[in-house]
Amino acid sequence: METRPFPLSIGGGKPVPEEAPKSERFVVDFDGPSDPMNAQNWSSRKKVLAGAITCYTCLCSSFASSIFSTATPALSQHFHVSEEVTTLATALFVLGYVFGPLVWGPLSELKGRKLPIVIGMFGFTVFAAGTAAGKDLQTVLLCRFFNGVMGSSPLTVGAGIFADMYDHAHRGGAIAIFAMCIFLGPCLAPFIGGFTVMSYLGWRWTGYWCLIMGALSFCLCCLLPETYTPTLLTMKAASLRKKTGNWAIHSPQEEVEVSLSDIFTKYFARPIIMLAVEPVLFLVSFYMSFVYGILYLFFESYPLVFMGVHRFNPGESGLPFFALGLGVIMSVVVVILTMPSYNRKLAANGGRPVAEWRLPLVMAGGISFTIGLFWFGWTGDSAGIHWIVPTLSGLFTGFGFISIFMPLFNYIIDSYLMYAASAIAANTLMRSAFGACFPMFANYMYQGLGIGLATTVCGCVAAAMIPVPVVFYFYGGKLRERSKFAPTPPKPMPVKRDEESASTDENEESKEE
Repeated sequence: METRPFPLSIGGGKPVPEEAPKSERFVVDFDGPSDPMNAQNWSSRKKVLAGAITCYTCLCSSFASSIFSTATPALSQHFHVSEEVTTLATALFVLGYVFGPLVWGPLSELKGRKLPIVIGMFGFTVFAAGTAAGKDLQTVLLCRFFNGVMGSSPLTVGAGIFADMYDHAHRGGAIAIFAMCIFLGPCLAPFIGGFTVMSYLGWRWTGYWCLIMGALSFCLCCLLPETYTPTLLTMKAASLRKKTGNWAIHSPQEEVEVSLSDIFTKYFARPIIMLAVEPVLFLVSFYMSFVYGILYLFFESYPLVFMGVHRFNPGESGLPFFALGLGVIMSVVVVILTMPSYNRKLAANGGRPVAEWRLPLVMAGGISFTIGLFWFGWTGDSAGIHWIVPTLSGLFTGFGFISIFMPLFNYIIDSYLMYAASAIAANTLMRSAFGACFPMFANYMYQGLGIGLATTVCGCVAAAMIPVPVVFYFYGGKLRERSKFAPTPPKPMPVKRDEESASTDENEESKEE
């Protein structure tokens, strides 16, 4: 490739000036650890407002992911295609979750948290309108895919917003509530969507509900304050440059040059490599992906049980999902109650997180999740068993969702630290692929094997995964010692008093990467 010579002037016959002096005094920073500009020093009211907006946007996205499952029969009749084809409306939305983070992740690191969410929720609203008003099936399915791509923005950026605002001691509870909203959306949607489809409103209003919620979310996101530290410092530097006329003032972020190859490596190439060579990451991601896939499998299996066996109408068939939601809430309460114990361990270990501390709750969640699946499978295929019996299985399954999902999410971060972004990207790719695929084969599996046997197969897979956190609890540290991506010490290490503060800060920075 031919390279252009360095210009000898900057225009108007003026020579190139001498290189500007490099000095740390031109690099902006926060004004001490208590600077109110730092998101971690915001008032509780401001943090709650930002957190509530973030949680609502995630609720909108996850709600939209499943509400169309209730419209599958009506969509099939309207466009004269099989229900297997219209199931693509749900699968393609979740498939959008695979591709969206490849855009929103890098954008959030370069431009901050607010911009990706604002753009994403605007696009989410636009494509929700396209879904509702689509004149042919191709338009509906295409809009659903891009609805998912856009809707993945708050799911991609949301955890980072909470990490920006809260330290280790308070972050766990905040992110637990965030995760709860991600799982509650799909639990609420079948109830609302079912009654909508069977009313005079029809299937198109499942799209209009997403349009209304998305429009409100977009308006709220415009009020969302920026939380990302590098972006806040860039904004501060821009303000100082304008005020002083000194164009040497800049933020550390403005010294960073990011190429497309860097983005490709971090969010696509390296995640694929890590999945291939890291047994810890692969098994944890597989477990989380299986659990996530089961959630979307339920959108096909619950109607078979409660509409097919117990003769519920489409609206009533959404009511059993409330038991799943209640189980999710119970799990979040347990997570919050266990946080003080975790924080005491963290403080005693000099602020150094040990990944295995996250796993006891996963063990309990795995058992609960397996019980829920067997319970649902063995009681859901008989009209002689009261409908409340398979419904109550959702308490155990819902408890397992968060008890498995959230601790393992944190386990990945604690295990890979400086490569956490790539590890989470790998996890997201596999998880979303499972969520997209499971609804596609659900009908075939349940028709071929029957409700009891098909759910029992899922329960057996869940039972086979129970030993995974147990093995990692005892041997995870040794496995990470052999990894070139996992620098976390395998065991608690004593930290000298004068090193304690520095090591805590180092881990904070590594996690946020």
